[in-house]
Amino acid sequence: MKIPGFGSSAENSVGRLPRAGRRTAGILLAVLLSAAAAWAVSPADLKNLYDPIVKKAGARHGVDPELIHAIIKAESNYERFAVSVRGALGLMQLMPATAGHYGVLNVFDPVQNIDGGTRYLKDLIKLYSGQTRLVLAAYNAGQEAVRMYGGIPPYKETREYIARIQASYGRQVIRGPGSRIYRFYDDNGRLVLTNDINLVKKKSGG
Repeated sequence: MKIPGFGSSAENSVGRLPRAGRRTAGILLAVLLSAAAAWAVSPADLKNLYDPIVKKAGARHGVDPELIHAIIKAESNYERFAVSVRGALGLMQLMPATAGHYGVLNVFDPVQNIDGGTRYLKDLIKLYSGQTRLVLAAYNAGQEAVRMYGGIPPYKETREYIARIQASYGRQVIRGPGSRIYRFYDDNGRLVLTNDINLVKKKSGG
């Protein structure tokens, strides 16, 4: 499904507007997406609808758009208002803490959700040196589960999730940005990923 006037040129034009104009254009774009989604009755239609956003996020963060699409398909089947029983939200099924960490203010906004999910995916790719199965395991089960089991957790859901995505995205290694990423645990014992060395120094008291 193609929306007349919606694509990279339209999005780039929005970026050149003054701040007030960008805000108005952003609202109009959200309305357009909502209206189009109402008519897009199949996952294939929805994939085409969100493809410009996926490609833009992929280009911005150096992540393969096909991988982003594969994760959206597995996570929400392109349902922007999807909510899991565990509380994961939106197209890329972001947990509230993850969404907050990556600056996502509205998890049901496709642009914000896909951008935040892609940034998280980018960090996982760097963390696991592009090893597809570990990246997918961490996205599904969490980094702590991967660390605890020293690899793919023995969860049936996670193993089926990996197999389902790799059926369409068969690359064993994901090419992505190679800049260093730092890890540390917060006060609640949760693993935090960052490429900001100043955060690591602050945490360690350096």
